[in-house]
Amino acid sequence: MNHVMKIGIGVALSFMTLAQAAVADDFKLSNNQRIACSRGLAPGKLNTATCKSYAYVFNTKTSEYFRCQVSLALTRDNKEVINVQADGGCAKKPRIFDTDANYSFDATETEPPNTNSFFGPGGYAVWASDNNNLKVRGCIIISSGLGSDISKCIDMKFE
Repeated sequence: MNHVMKIGIGVALSFMTLAQAAVADDFKLSNNQRIACSRGLAPGKLNTATCKSYAYVFNTKTSEYFRCQVSLALTRDNKEVINVQADGGCAKKPRIFDTDANYSFDATETEPPNTNSFFGPGGYAVWASDNNNLKVRGCIIISSGLGSDISKCIDMKFE
């Protein structure tokens, strides 16, 4: 009986350790979601409106994040809605800091393509800070126009 009790306690402790490890990562949604819409006219008096929105989900322990996008395209004529298409998903991005800690995060998108956008759809900026130390990193990510993103991060100096 004593042997069974020891095995039972060992199994219970193992499950408690696994449960703690499973909830160790904390994910937060960024506070800075944006939406941009465009309209276009097509042959036959069809109107199309396309809207996109971005958000970021951040792992506050590892500083990995996901860039999420949702889009909706609506086509109509003068009388009715002809077609509605929606799509979305999240892409995993690399860590901002090399070590695990307790971090905060926010992000913002650049403007949609316009005459000031040299490389296409623009980019985004992310900010992350250590919640327990005076440590902040700012990153800017832009499209190179050659199929890859260019990312540079700078550690802030406090003077």
